[in-house]
Amino acid sequence: MALEIVASCINCWACLPLCPNHAIVEAKPHFRIDATRCTECVGEYADPQCASICPIEGAIVDELNEPLNPPGSLTGIPPARWAAVRREISAR
Repeated sequence: MALEIVASCINCWACLPLCPNHAIVEAKPHFRIDATRCTECVGEYADPQCASICPIEGAIVDELNEPLNPPGSLTGIPPARWAAVRREISAR
């Protein structure tokens, strides 16, 4: 049981000090989570602290590669609506 930080991470440093197990480590090109230390905050917090603070949708995934902050979860804009708006703007 461990989470993973993927390539969309921008190294904003928000998660690093929040991890109660010090499982997030500096790495190139983005931070990574040490699977031997990560407990997904089970028993300590209701939600994984790294995902709770992460400002990037989809940057932290679970063992099934499912994003903890899926597209639209932080902005409130459904992905289909966002895609339509981007197409409309590009067409101008």
